[in-house]
Amino acid sequence: MFNDLQAAHAWIELPARRDREVSHKTYPIARERRWREVNHHPEADITISQWEESRDTSSHEATTPENRYFVGIAMKTTRAKLTRDRQIIYDGTMPAGTLYVSAPSKPLRVQFQGPCAFLHVHIPADHFAAPAAEALHDLVLLRDPLAAELAKALIEHGDATDHEFARCVGQTLAMHLTRLEPPRAKVNALPKWRLRRVEQYIGDHFDRCISLSELANVAGLSRMHFAAQFRAATGYRPREYLLNHRIEHAKQMLATTGRPLAEIALAVGFSTQAHFSTVFKRISGQSPARWRLASKNERPATDVAPRRRPVSDNDWMVGAAA
Repeated sequence: MFNDLQAAHAWIELPARRDREVSHKTYPIARERRWREVNHHPEADITISQWEESRDTSSHEATTPENRYFVGIAMKTTRAKLTRDRQIIYDGTMPAGTLYVSAPSKPLRVQFQGPCAFLHVHIPADHFAAPAAEALHDLVLLRDPLAAELAKALIEHGDATDHEFARCVGQTLAMHLTRLEPPRAKVNALPKWRLRRVEQYIGDHFDRCISLSELANVAGLSRMHFAAQFRAATGYRPREYLLNHRIEHAKQMLATTGRPLAEIALAVGFSTQAHFSTVFKRISGQSPARWRLASKNERPATDVAPRRRPVSDNDWMVGAAA
């Protein structure tokens, strides 16, 4: 089965051999006089154009036609700020290969801070079903390998490119866009002072039921915001972190005491020895009994944070019943 990049080469290889004999009159890539200004032929399916700006600073504005999506692919690195009204869509460096998409009927303003070169692809809206179309509104992807490869293929063929070749490349790009997963919004890490409060609370109460809502209240945030920011700060979901804290505390007891496993399980917040053993082995790679035996010879250090990230469970709640 082809991946996206293999599929792109398969689509474009055959027409490319034939296109070298085509006259310049068939060259299908228009050069824009103004940013995103291109005449769409009534019978055209996918329209492709080039935009180049040699000035160090420039500003432009355009509105996507009501029946098309606009796709821009950066051919060289530049810095750009995309805005709509007072909303900032993107502000930063756009490496070569950056792909961004604007939905139909949407105005967009750009400020370039440096020379730039883009390949613009104008795709009819009926190429995208509703679920895929919703994910393409103001989508910005840095370094999209397939988009960069397709744009490079078109530019390198230059005047040898014909309409059929360009159409194949455009259709491959359209299929690629329908399969993209929108990037997750960037989440700020939980501030250190909030994190310290949560860690202290877990350290004081790990041996009993602690819910996500309880930890969120300690941090002074909603459940959703707390969970996302905690994971951004620690790399763990709150539930994973609590389980690991329990296991690390259990390791200390296994290494320094002769208490039975059932007692240790209850002491660190598990309701049964069986579940304690299951979680312990998943996180540590050994059963509690084997770990205790090995610790008598090696005495491994028991850090608060585990050396490897554990597999997460599905439930958010961790309590005595867990």
